[in-house]
Amino acid sequence: MYKSYHNIVIKNQNIRYKAYNNSNYREIPGIDKLSKSQLFAIDVVSQVLPFKSNSYYVNELINWDNVPDDPMFILTFPQKNMLLPEHFKRIATLIKAKADKNIIKKEANKIRMELNPHPDGQLNYNIPKINGEKLLGTQHKYHETALFFPSQGQSCHAYCTFCFRWAQFVGIKNLKIASKETKLLFEYIKEHKEITDLLLTGGDPLMMSSKLLEQYIDPLLTYQTEHLQTIRIGTKALSHWPYRFFGNNDADYLFRIFDKVNKAGKQIALMAHFNHSTELKTPAVQKAIKRLRSAGVNIRTQSPLLNHINNKSEIWEEMWREQTKLGLIPYYMFIARDTSAQHYFCVDLESAWKIFKDAYKNVSGLSRTVRGPSMSTSPGKIEILGITEINNEKVFVLRFIQARNPDWVGKPFFAKYDKKAIWLDSLKPAFGEKKFFWTDEFNKIINS
Repeated sequence: MYKSYHNIVIKNQNIRYKAYNNSNYREIPGIDKLSKSQLFAIDVVSQVLPFKSNSYYVNELINWDNVPDDPMFILTFPQKNMLLPEHFKRIATLIKAKADKNIIKKEANKIRMELNPHPDGQLNYNIPKINGEKLLGTQHKYHETALFFPSQGQSCHAYCTFCFRWAQFVGIKNLKIASKETKLLFEYIKEHKEITDLLLTGGDPLMMSSKLLEQYIDPLLTYQTEHLQTIRIGTKALSHWPYRFFGNNDADYLFRIFDKVNKAGKQIALMAHFNHSTELKTPAVQKAIKRLRSAGVNIRTQSPLLNHINNKSEIWEEMWREQTKLGLIPYYMFIARDTSAQHYFCVDLESAWKIFKDAYKNVSGLSRTVRGPSMSTSPGKIEILGITEINNEKVFVLRFIQARNPDWVGKPFFAKYDKKAIWLDSLKPAFGEKKFFWTDEFNKIINS
């Protein structure tokens, strides 16, 4: 595991950090801005939702003069209202009573199972088979793209508080998607000529040492996988730990892997997660971006729209402008998924569309590569195209960007307008229809 960073720990409401291979803990500069009740809340919430930050965030991104309202602080440090009141009370009561840690863990696991730990059928609908055997750690939801979860990459440099894959990090074995099996993955890709893109995801695959990463990538570079055009790496290393890309031998090894991929006639695409323009402004991240681009690495950016962090059009406008200036490709604005602390981070669909529209209209064509706002639902990625009135009925105009059936992609459909809607399951078909055009076929697909 790639561990050259500081770990943030919390113990008895005392938040401290230590350097890797250093047993001495130090107080976080600026932590005195928090009250005892705020520190207690962090302790309570972190029993249920994973908490991990690092020295880069603490020292270079968080504005401690703006804590607790600073978006970078909220992005990695748990907040009280990220748990529903009844969930918070259950854990707080145990901590105050000094209950045994195993009792607290048991109660936390009960709460976790109430938070929809794997939304959109990830464990039930997306796992492919080869020769009758399930490829655990692999998902194949969309025709052209397969996902692989390398087991050594199922952690992150820091855990985002909104993370929809939080269940990967809480130590419940049957909730974790991961695999060390590369042979079956190779056989599956070799047989499925429709797959042009493989996404290595997690967690964060760039938590692995470069030598380990190479073991997953090398088998994909043979003539038998000529149809595979792009190896994507889903990562937040650029925004969480840009030092991953320079300054040591392992970083140099990583770029030799990228060069090998390029010479094999394929491309490396980093699917980089940036949630706020602050993450784009440090000298470290700009140096990392420059090196990646010089190596021919394609960097596309994506983020969910998040209440308390980036729910203003001005933030997105600035972020897309800065990304384009740095040579990155704005890719997706997502709607916060229906898991974990969705109630805290969600923005209603109408407001999401307005934020997207107001930011989109103020950036140049080079930034308008971005798509959204988009919901990653069980049937597919559904984009909100707008709100309009047809035959005196106010409706959402929607379309699939990706879908379980490629024939659904690009086909507009309509849902009744609902001011409170935050997700697909809040929407009902417009014009008196009983179901959406894709409903019957979707049910057949998932039940087959």
